Amino acid sequence: MLSGSSPSSSIEDKLFPQKYTLQIKGRLISLDKPKVMGILNLTPDSFFEGSRVAKSPDSILFIAEKMIREGADFLDLGGYSTRPGAVDISVEEELQRVVPAVEVIRREFPEILISIDTFRSKVALESVTAGADLVNDISAGNLGKAMLPLVAKLGVPYIAMHMKGNPQNMQSQANYSDILTETLYYFAEKVDLIKKLGIKDVIIDPGFGFAKTIEQNFFLLRNLKSFEVMGFPLLAGVSRKSMIYKTLQIEPKDALNGTTALNMFALLQGANILRVHDVKEAKETIKLYEKIYP
Repeated sequence: MLSGSSPSSSIEDKLFPQKYTLQIKGRLISLDKPKVMGILNLTPDSFFEGSRVAKSPDSILFIAEKMIREGADFLDLGGYSTRPGAVDISVEEELQRVVPAVEVIRREFPEILISIDTFRSKVALESVTAGADLVNDISAGNLGKAMLPLVAKLGVPYIAMHMKGNPQNMQSQANYSDILTETLYYFAEKVDLIKKLGIKDVIIDPGFGFAKTIEQNFFLLRNLKSFEVMGFPLLAGVSRKSMIYKTLQIEPKDALNGTTALNMFALLQGANILRVHDVKEAKETIKLYEKIYP
């Protein structure tokens, strides 16, 4: 069941937007203007073939350099495919995929902000030790009890996403009596725990495509502004996902136009970070958005 009403973006929301900053290793990163997070999938089986990066340093650096040149503010590195029904891999294999990539990107591009996309605390620890700047956890700590205390100890920003179950079974758990209320309650509990642990810099991700039907994804997108009540910046990750390509009856490789359309809507609904496969197009979307709301 879907519930709630779709909030409209008032003039006041645009004239007096919430101001957010992130403290990242002594740097103050302002989110007054929307940012772009480019996706580097160090996996052989991510849902969008075009996002897969070969493990060789040259291939990793080629994609990283391209995204940075196109204006990426963050690079999000993941070594565990979280597409529905993805194969589970060992911690050791995930580490072998991501840690060398973090090291080579940090060495060649010392200023770029690197996010490690993992729900495993050991991978988070070794990646941050290797040079990653923040942790992106699809489970918000649910798939590893050590994650939140570790992030608090490391003192890095944390992206908390909503998901039920795990990547292997999440699509069977898209049952809600009121998805908006339940998702907001999920984050309210998480935020309370996160604050008690002393984690100061948090980003909220509603988790489009994770334990949600296409209809539920669009409902949450229409109500994205509701998540501002948490008091943290919002990340929208809709890039080339099934809510786009299944709705349009196309393949992920053809879903860039739909991604751009939904990214613009996400910005209008308060998104502070767009997590995307296509950096250039996302930056252009933000540039046009800022012409509408300078």
